[in-house]
Amino acid sequence: MILQGKRVDLPPEPVVHRRFEAHAEATPDAVAVFCAGHRMTYAELNAEANGFAHALLARGHGRGAKVGICLDYSIDMLVAVLGTLKAGAAYVPLDPAYPAARLRLLLGQIPDLALIVASPATAPLVASSSAEVVGLRRLPRPPAGHPATGPDVRVTGDDICYAVFTSGSTGTPKLTAIRHEGWFNLLNWLTDEYGLHRGSHHLVVSAFGFDLSQRSLMAPLFCGATQHLMASRNVDVMMAYRMLTEHDIRVVHCASSTLYLLVDRETARGGDALARLDYLLFGGEPLKSERIADWAAREGTTCTLLHQYGVAECTDVATSYDLAGHRPGDGQAAPVGRPAHNTDILLLDEQLRGVAPGERGEICIAGTGVGTGYLNGSGPESERFTSVEVDGVPRRLYRTGDRGYVTEAGDLVVLGRIDAQVKVRGMRIDPADVERALGRLDGVREAAVVVAPAESGEAELTAFVVPDGDVLAEDEVREHLLRSLPRNMVPARFIGIPHIPLSPHGKVDRAALLDAYRNGPAGTGTAA
Repeated sequence: MILQGKRVDLPPEPVVHRRFEAHAEATPDAVAVFCAGHRMTYAELNAEANGFAHALLARGHGRGAKVGICLDYSIDMLVAVLGTLKAGAAYVPLDPAYPAARLRLLLGQIPDLALIVASPATAPLVASSSAEVVGLRRLPRPPAGHPATGPDVRVTGDDICYAVFTSGSTGTPKLTAIRHEGWFNLLNWLTDEYGLHRGSHHLVVSAFGFDLSQRSLMAPLFCGATQHLMASRNVDVMMAYRMLTEHDIRVVHCASSTLYLLVDRETARGGDALARLDYLLFGGEPLKSERIADWAAREGTTCTLLHQYGVAECTDVATSYDLAGHRPGDGQAAPVGRPAHNTDILLLDEQLRGVAPGERGEICIAGTGVGTGYLNGSGPESERFTSVEVDGVPRRLYRTGDRGYVTEAGDLVVLGRIDAQVKVRGMRIDPADVERALGRLDGVREAAVVVAPAESGEAELTAFVVPDGDVLAEDEVREHLLRSLPRNMVPARFIGIPHIPLSPHGKVDRAALLDAYRNGPAGTGTAA
């Protein structure tokens, strides 16, 4: 089974920062970035980035080099990102929201790191690196009065533009690299498909190390709009919503769990800043559509909700679906839609043969967006980048490890991770299926299901439940679940919590839930 995205021609050199430079020339006085009360125009940001690019080249860090960036969201961060691209190098986000121990782990996984750009506040976090740590403003710049022209470096679509770490939830984090052509194709598709323009101002609400944040950072600069950055190291829903009400922001990209919190904020305060956006683009984890259904259906909500699917190894977004076509409550996962431009989705069996329409298979991504592979990997994970023969022609693809199927309407549905299935009492279960069933129960605002050992040592399902109003009785929740799930899929225990913890990326932090379980439910009570 193959879903084929529309074929669109790209320029001979599909390089992302060239589109930004074109806007800097055409609209030099337009505001490119706003952060903490400070603004910088396209011309000013371009000049600053040119200066940083020259400083990198003077140190010998040009085409093919890898530059770590460990900065809080700021204008300087965008200067560093654009300057690195202009020099022909690739940037590696080193998120200062991460614990120091995780940053030390990541630093040990980057081969041939040229240097790290940091601020006085973030430099101690990367002090363990053997690479040089420099301050953006301490590097030599062109002399005063000298035009800060762009460096004479030829960058091609095959060059690496950035590399991000996977979550590492199943082992050592992998550093996956993306080519300019793939990134350009993604941003070009977003711009063309959704009509983004100079008024499509963005707000970044996800952590810097997240793959989603890379397109969120660059999308407004690709279409000539203004990028708004929060002066916050972690996801700050209150600050994000305040900025939505104070600025003419039209587009937000976020993880699904972050969207729930934004919707909760708006619903509780009776606002409409979120509802009046042009686009909300979200994904990254199974969608609990019941969490946003009432808000999305209320009068006055005009925002287009785009449920998207992709992986860090393939420029983040492979498919997109307008959620207006989905009716929650039917027990089915919300579709993630159809492929982006120059992207194909293949559903394959274990022998890498295509499955029939409607059948379930492993989701594989082919096309322009497939990355170069893992820069620090030579183990079995690297075999996920492979080739299959389609109509007699070899196609390079990435095996996502996700399972799914295609509806009769031609939309992809993601059913969860193949490796997320766990054996409980001898039966294979996907916790996401249980979460969806819990989310459909009256009185359950949100739920997350993890596998935890019982006193006997056997694996059992534990549900962490955020009640919607009064605390629910455990027997009542179990009784309702048994009406829709087989007995072996009903969790052994239910723990009530006030909210689902999120990782710096804005996704459900299952490790934190497990820690809470191991340390006992003190202070949480039983939600069910």
